[in-house]
Amino acid sequence: MLFKSIKSFKLELDGPHDAVYTSGEMVTGQVVLELNREIKVRSMRVLGRGLATAHWLENRTVGMNTVYNDYTSKITYFRKRQHLIRDNGELTVLAAGRHEYPFSFQLPEETLVTSFEGKHGSIRYWVKVKLHRPWCTVRKIKKEFTVIEPIDINTPALLAPQAGTKEKNARVWYRNFGQVCVTAKIDRKGYTPGEVIPVFAEFDNATSRSIVPKAYITQTQTFIARGTMKQKRAVVATLSGDPVGPSRRETWHGRAIKIPPVGPSILQCRIIKVEYTLKVCVEVPGTSKLCLELPLVMGTIPLHPFGSRTSSVSSQYSVNLEWLRMAISEQPEPPPDYSSVVTNEEAVQNAANTNNNSSCPEEDLSEDLSGILGRPLMAYVQEFRFRPPPVYCEVDPNPQPCNMRPRCMTC
Repeated sequence: MLFKSIKSFKLELDGPHDAVYTSGEMVTGQVVLELNREIKVRSMRVLGRGLATAHWLENRTVGMNTVYNDYTSKITYFRKRQHLIRDNGELTVLAAGRHEYPFSFQLPEETLVTSFEGKHGSIRYWVKVKLHRPWCTVRKIKKEFTVIEPIDINTPALLAPQAGTKEKNARVWYRNFGQVCVTAKIDRKGYTPGEVIPVFAEFDNATSRSIVPKAYITQTQTFIARGTMKQKRAVVATLSGDPVGPSRRETWHGRAIKIPPVGPSILQCRIIKVEYTLKVCVEVPGTSKLCLELPLVMGTIPLHPFGSRTSSVSSQYSVNLEWLRMAISEQPEPPPDYSSVVTNEEAVQNAANTNNNSSCPEEDLSEDLSGILGRPLMAYVQEFRFRPPPVYCEVDPNPQPCNMRPRCMTC
């Protein structure tokens, strides 16, 4: 009975099966070759590669013929090659049994792009092994791995609140039914999958028909090739409200919409982008809907529990609707009392130093103060700049006389 020369030919990556890599990390593994008998090998090499590809076809009819346009674009993020058995002009003889060939390569330090699979494109990272033998076809093994670039939502740009207002006149043909106004706000721009977004909104229905408020989280995939763009949109989460009657107003005090398990945003790739949007819409019967869009960024590093004042507000779902209109007025706190900052001993010493320095000539002031304070006068300049202000008082200590003539601004 004739047995095959190669019993098994496997590519194994170190770590768990669902391991995730990021920029600058090492990818290690081994190639396992089990032989039933002795074979001759010309070369064996391993190739690591990261590639983004966008591709689709468009057709148009010209007379009786159909013309197809091919749109393709590619970006290579890294390409690594390592020889396990080098081709030096002579054949390498491998005995029967098990042979293991370890390999390793480092991902680029610069920012990579998160792995992605879409309808018109993909971002893939893989390791491929090629075994060359004389008078035999090339044996190939390919194994993909996942790369996720971290997106930290604990940054000022992603912690900034997002708000907006949009209005529309609802009309059918020549008849005007009135105006619909939507005002919405979310506490920040960055979120992670599994979080709940509290939506604060106000729906003002000045029409003669009932309206239905809704909110959606949409994912937009954008593919770019040869200067042409193709998009694919999908709704990943939905929130519905109660109907709002004519000449009525409805308010959402933090209505919750949960983010499902979705991939992170992809914003750094030139040919593939994945973006998210929160749409707060109003459906008016008989006319097109009114939609207000607020941008979202899906990150990978969740919000720190004590990251910002905004996070504490969002966790309690307590945001005043006046802040929704950007009209909150915060009362400033009064400055601290002078006696609570400076001790009595320091106050007495400063008063004594002031009395002694008042009798000194002006040209000897610097030398005298240096002797009293024990160090040069300029060393106290910075400390003097940060002295606390005087005691806070609601009453003006220097009021203007009532009989004073107001000063003319043109004088």
